[in-house]
Amino acid sequence: MSTLVTGGTGFLGRRLVERLLGQGREITVLARRPAPDLENRGVRFIRASLDDAAAVEAACAGMTTVFHTAARVGVWGRHDDFFRTNVLGTRAILAGCRRHGVANLVYTSTPSVVYNGRDLAGADESLPLTTNCPSPYPLTKAIAEREVLAANSPELRTVALRPHLIWGVGDPHLVPRVLARARAGRLRIVGSGRNRVDMVHVENAVDAHLLAEQTLQKCNPLGYTFGPAGRAYFITNDEPVMLWDWINGLLTALGEPPVTKTVSLRTASAIGAVCETLWRALPLKGEPPMTRFIAAELAKDHWFDLTAAKRDLGYAPRVTMAAGTAELVEHYRAIGRS
Repeated sequence: MSTLVTGGTGFLGRRLVERLLGQGREITVLARRPAPDLENRGVRFIRASLDDAAAVEAACAGMTTVFHTAARVGVWGRHDDFFRTNVLGTRAILAGCRRHGVANLVYTSTPSVVYNGRDLAGADESLPLTTNCPSPYPLTKAIAEREVLAANSPELRTVALRPHLIWGVGDPHLVPRVLARARAGRLRIVGSGRNRVDMVHVENAVDAHLLAEQTLQKCNPLGYTFGPAGRAYFITNDEPVMLWDWINGLLTALGEPPVTKTVSLRTASAIGAVCETLWRALPLKGEPPMTRFIAAELAKDHWFDLTAAKRDLGYAPRVTMAAGTAELVEHYRAIGRS
């Protein structure tokens, strides 16, 4: 079975490619960065960005399944840049799938597509997609998800997965950023510090993608509207943690002092608004140290009901938070010893 993975050199994408190679699949990766190690293992590599509609459409030729994991991520940047990659790039994927008769499209979305500025405690997929968010990432991912699900048909079965805060050994973003800010003395507890948050280990996220594909393949053309086809699913470890307790536990295990300084959500949001104004007006390089979106994410509940994913996909997290955290701690301790 020929399979295309966009973003196959990223954290999630590479783990997915590794698993697919283990199944003996013919893999094509579309990504911006070369990956000689994957090419040496027989992976066909297409070096292109999602901005290149012609290359993206052509990459879909001969594929049975497309895993679309690539995206522009981040909490800051020009809306047009996010739109070009996340929306126009996804439209190119859809066009390629239709043109070349791809049967299955598994789209990697994000829980932030349902951002509403409020606590999300046990939230499920009935929440509406956001149309008002102070960050372009959720807005553009919401547009793309809507279009992917609307494209579901007897010819092209589609599903969207919403993994929340993917982490594990090799994570280049979440944990390294937390550690860097903590070591620089720039990390503050926002709000009460008692907010509960779901995360998902990268191996569990890969499991969900493979299960989604397997379930789509079982949908016959007359039953394409049932099961996962045309639907979105939250994917987590199903073990909500007190965010700041987990962060401080990780820091303590690594010999770092815990975060004790606090700032109210109201103050953090005000600081974020000022930073956003300055970064736009001057403009300044890099990301602001605080934004309104970051403030909300650090202070509010974000945990989700996995009933639908368990029922429709047969999803069950294999790597627990405890096991994943222990592995991560050992990894960072080994780096420190080397």
